[in-house]
Amino acid sequence: MIEDFDACYRAVRSRDTRFDGRIFTAVTSTGIYCRPSCPAQTPKPENVRFYRSAAAAQAAGFRACKRCHPDRLVAPANGHTDLLTEALRLIADGVMDELGVDGLARRLRVTPRHLHRELVARVGAGPLQLARTRRAQTARLLIDRTRMPLTEVAMTAGYASIRQFNDSLREVFGKTPTELRRSGAPGLPGEGPVVLRLPLPAPFDADSVFGFLAPRAIPGLEEAYPRRYRRVVRTGASTGVMEIDAAADRGRVVLRLYLDDLRELDPLVQSARALLDLDADPAAINDVLVSDRALKPLVLRRPGMRVPGAVDGFEMAVRAVLGQQVSVSGATTLASRIVDRFGDPLPRADGGLTHAFPTPERLARADLSRLGLTGRRAATLTALARAVAGGSIDLSREADRERTAAALLALPGVGPWTTAYVAMRALRDPDAIPISDLGIRRALDRLGVAATTSERLARTQAWRPWRAYAAMHLWASLPHTKEEVPT
Repeated sequence: MIEDFDACYRAVRSRDTRFDGRIFTAVTSTGIYCRPSCPAQTPKPENVRFYRSAAAAQAAGFRACKRCHPDRLVAPANGHTDLLTEALRLIADGVMDELGVDGLARRLRVTPRHLHRELVARVGAGPLQLARTRRAQTARLLIDRTRMPLTEVAMTAGYASIRQFNDSLREVFGKTPTELRRSGAPGLPGEGPVVLRLPLPAPFDADSVFGFLAPRAIPGLEEAYPRRYRRVVRTGASTGVMEIDAAADRGRVVLRLYLDDLRELDPLVQSARALLDLDADPAAINDVLVSDRALKPLVLRRPGMRVPGAVDGFEMAVRAVLGQQVSVSGATTLASRIVDRFGDPLPRADGGLTHAFPTPERLARADLSRLGLTGRRAATLTALARAVAGGSIDLSREADRERTAAALLALPGVGPWTTAYVAMRALRDPDAIPISDLGIRRALDRLGVAATTSERLARTQAWRPWRAYAAMHLWASLPHTKEEVPT
């Protein structure tokens, strides 16, 4: 698409967020680059240049817009090659800080030259430029949202020297670290947890989101309350605790992270946003769904509906397998046994939080025979864990959705329902819908919509590309019983 100027410019004029991360709009008259969805006035076409990545725009001399923050979009959307997807994921995870370009290339089993050529061809910037962008983003987040001393910010973000720290932020943001702190959001004490206030587009139906998470909270791993959620998270080789509170700050969600290694801060912030689906555009979604007369009253009843995501894709896939044709409470009981038996214990318990979810490597070697699972379901979990541990299935939010769906369907005991549910929550596919789900069928029957699977699918075409949100509305419309909604 980047080669088609007219198509790119139409995307900018539409301000459709689905183009965010796929193209970046740079304006020669201002020296600024933006997301396509930026609310600023649409620039004249003769002043516009398009780039494949924020790093490429920065390398061309443009600075990030302060309204839409395009610099926070590190990786482009799905659909690139396996090499590109994995390279961007590893760079975003900070692998370059530890291994450098040569080490990253070794992890990807390619030469440094080939890696550089592929990245430049696909996203317009090499691995070093992308890593510098990622490091600057982490530093900016710490400067804006904490009162950590700037020297500590530099070390936490992975800079080798204060001079490098100063030069990098001046290059990326057009300001020194001190200037950024003066102009940034009010900080919070650096001691104890890192406390962030995450903005979200209104409306936000917090009751629906937290009400969905609460009955699915796995004892030992999670605690859920009305408008509050806590869980154990992995931070590299260690563990930490994430707390999300939607009751204390109107228009924002308060995120508290208790971490030993703050280099994991940015990925965990993105995980929290994905878990609550904070980046959804309710207005755009509702405009499509209310056009269906059957869905309209459901949407108007809950205009701030979200699709809860996942902190960890593998964990969500395990939950989906456990939830096949069983109640929410039954699946949660099975999951708690897995966490208790095979999860990594915290150094010390934090309230009811005691264990991290087991890694794919750990579960691939585990004996699942005494957990109350059927033999077939245990075999499915083992096959899933081995595939993820071996790298043949990617369950990250940046994964190629079609490739991941095909790989999941190839596993024994995994069908369309499980694949669609994983796509909805782990892969963040807004158009995925488990159409064969019993709850969705019952909800559609209650609305007098279609009778056969093919008729139901035909009806859902009008809901695209927001069918996952339609699924949430349908589930929410059912009476509250344990069997109606999947795990």
